[in-house]
Amino acid sequence: MSFPPPSRTPWGVRRRSLIVSAASAAVLAGCSTDSNPGSASSAGSPSLSARARARAARDSEGLLRSYDAVLAAHPTLAERLRPLRAEVAAHAAAFREGAAKEKAAGGSTASAGTAATGSPSASAPEVPADEKSALASLASAERSLADQRAKALLEVPGELARLLAGVAAAGAGHAYLLTKGDQ
Repeated sequence: MSFPPPSRTPWGVRRRSLIVSAASAAVLAGCSTDSNPGSASSAGSPSLSARARARAARDSEGLLRSYDAVLAAHPTLAERLRPLRAEVAAHAAAFREGAAKEKAAGGSTASAGTAATGSPSASAPEVPADEKSALASLASAERSLADQRAKALLEVPGELARLLAGVAAAGAGHAYLLTKGDQ
């Protein structure tokens, strides 16, 4: 018995396939880092890890302030932005929680030093007057931070690299969701 030939599928990459592939590549890049804390390549990494976590927490908190500023200026966007803001808050909490665990495990000198030196200003970011521009500025901030975190993957130990990869992928997804209605 012969089977009918398969139906023709459209050529090209579908958007969903592209997004899933990009997220998978980011996670795999994070998984390729050595996660054995006793290995020679990560012997000096507690301070590096603590600094990276502190910076990631500050960056997420800055992004959270941007979301809050846009929500204050454009309350009609609340329904659209509330879930994304909640995820950014969860990312900041995850980075802070990891930094607290490292501090308790003996990495307190590095995290205390970075917390004291590089704190960003707590003033609210400037928000564009129209909603479309406000969403575009949030998308740009998400995209920029996702790119920054993807680059940092190569410099941090395994578990933190996996966390950064996941958060970077989420940030790229947020940037897409913030701009998808504009096309």
